[in-house]
Amino acid sequence: MNKKEVLEIKKQFTPDNCTITRISGCYVDFEKNKQYESKSAFLSLPEEETFKYFEIFKQTLSGTLGKNLLNMDFPLEQEKFGGTQEFLLKLRDSKLKEDTLLEEFYNMIIENYIYPENYYIFLIHAAYDIPGKSSDGIEMYDASDKVYEYLLCSICPVKLSKPGLSYNYEKNLIENRIRDWMIDAPMKGFLFPAYNDRNSDIHSVLYYSRKPEDIQPEFIEQVLGSGLPMTAESQKESFHTIIKDSIGDDCDYGLIRNIHENLQDMIEEHKEDPEPFELSKPDVKRLLEHSGVQEEKLEVFEKEYENAVGEKASLLAANIASTKKFNIETPDIVIKVKPDRTDLIETRIIDNRKCIVIAVDEYIEVNGITVKTV
Repeated sequence: MNKKEVLEIKKQFTPDNCTITRISGCYVDFEKNKQYESKSAFLSLPEEETFKYFEIFKQTLSGTLGKNLLNMDFPLEQEKFGGTQEFLLKLRDSKLKEDTLLEEFYNMIIENYIYPENYYIFLIHAAYDIPGKSSDGIEMYDASDKVYEYLLCSICPVKLSKPGLSYNYEKNLIENRIRDWMIDAPMKGFLFPAYNDRNSDIHSVLYYSRKPEDIQPEFIEQVLGSGLPMTAESQKESFHTIIKDSIGDDCDYGLIRNIHENLQDMIEEHKEDPEPFELSKPDVKRLLEHSGVQEEKLEVFEKEYENAVGEKASLLAANIASTKKFNIETPDIVIKVKPDRTDLIETRIIDNRKCIVIAVDEYIEVNGITVKTV
């Protein structure tokens, strides 16, 4: 799914556009015991409650594609009889009205979701009449001929509210506030089927993790059965490994700065693309070549890329590029530079010592005090 497709689904989580038919839920305590279950027609809920649910569902489709939101495909074995895809399709087609399927779904999550405290599982069924579009991109709701029927699951921590004081209006006094068990923003979730090319794609699922570095591979394998993606952090580490192992002793400041600047230029060129910008193996090779990496080092790159990432795997540009910072570190010093001003830094040999030289065009401030530059 791309940004526009995710946004199109999120737009349904409003009173005017709501396409949710049913909602079910299960409250699980820290010992993995089911404490409470619920199910109902969504539109039968009080209006003040639905707004809170809408917020949870929107958060389950929030964040950055490739980091918080991961597009994942089902392996062929999971699309066979008895696979996870078949089970999720049964659950979707039941419209959450079959208790045995719901119980099996809750049990799968409880068995495989790693969380040491209480949490709540939300599961909704929705049916979205996909509006047609004119040649100039205007939606035509009276031209809908497809229905996107889907499940959205949100797993939310349940935490005890903080102690404090509150004002009691009826008694006109300050008193100890009652501590309640509050449902927090979702930590994990998924959308099935995926909404690709503005249509249902039963071969894919969109997975959400509030913390990109904690995707819980066991949970993905056992509950969703889909292929495991590389996390944002693992992609970044792999990219760094490829550069270090390919370039070796020739890896100097100027070369790394060139790679950084060229990568920023590539991201800027593709910033309007609906799909997240990915770099394949040939793309990364061209990046290194354009940045000044020598031919013999590029031959080493071929093997290092396959070892770190895989022959056909791609890297998300947003995951491997530092667009908000450019840091230079020594054992005792950290220099932070604006990503677009790396030209202010260079390395030189001064009095037989390797030095980092910083160009000063305006002023220098030390501990908040402006000092002379000469």
